[in-house]
Amino acid sequence: MNVARRVLSSFNHPPLTNLTSKTCSRTYAFKSDLKIKWVRPEKIPCFRPEKSGDLEPMSQIDLSQPRMMFRNSKELETADATVKKLFSLEYAPRKEVARVYFEEIKDVVRRHPMDAGSIEVKIARWTGIIRAYQELMERFPRDKRMKVILKELIDRRKKHLKYLRRWDYKKFEWLLETLNLVYKPPPNEFHWITRKESLQKLTDKYCEDLKQERLDTYRKMLQAEQPIFLKEKIRALQFIRSEQQECGVEVTVTDEEIEKVKNQLQELEEKKQSESDDS
Repeated sequence: MNVARRVLSSFNHPPLTNLTSKTCSRTYAFKSDLKIKWVRPEKIPCFRPEKSGDLEPMSQIDLSQPRMMFRNSKELETADATVKKLFSLEYAPRKEVARVYFEEIKDVVRRHPMDAGSIEVKIARWTGIIRAYQELMERFPRDKRMKVILKELIDRRKKHLKYLRRWDYKKFEWLLETLNLVYKPPPNEFHWITRKESLQKLTDKYCEDLKQERLDTYRKMLQAEQPIFLKEKIRALQFIRSEQQECGVEVTVTDEEIEKVKNQLQELEEKKQSESDDS
């Protein structure tokens, strides 16, 4: 046993920390030098108005009107103002106030006064309940039971809107406009938003923007040098024409070419002058 220990101790093993630092270094998760920052988009719950398609919240109800069960009461019409106030919606529970809102939103889309089962009335009633529950979810976001009920109502309304869109598109458009809704069908393909793919798209966009920025800078530099180039071109053409005339050879540079370059230079100077005046 002692001999084995001496043999093992005779070998000079490198320390464990050095091995770990050399063999376990991470090279696949390097940081990029590009100034690109990706923030994961905020997840919007399905019961929020942005997802459900409701463009307006639950409307305010006139609380001075009597409750629904006492609207046809003759005794209440001749009663005192204090009694009328006690039997009004101001002292009624929220359930009765919401019921009045449901009846008002159904009256907008009824086919006739006795209509209670058409698809328009059903969708209007579900819309009223959804908006009332959405208002409560803002106050009590941890109510899981209400969240489940609200999600089921939104899915049921979306299902009937899909059927109505297939059966009668004109009525479907009219109902959306009347109830101030937006129909959002489910996507054909679901795609997860990942950090890697988003960074690839942002990098591509960054490279395209950088390329376009450098092209614009180069274009501005060429435009700034264009008057000098045209002046040099005019002098060169005039020199070539004069040399050809002195040597008695065929003249290849005409007056029209020189005049054309002069017109280009004049138009360019006028354009720059107008831009400076506008700025």
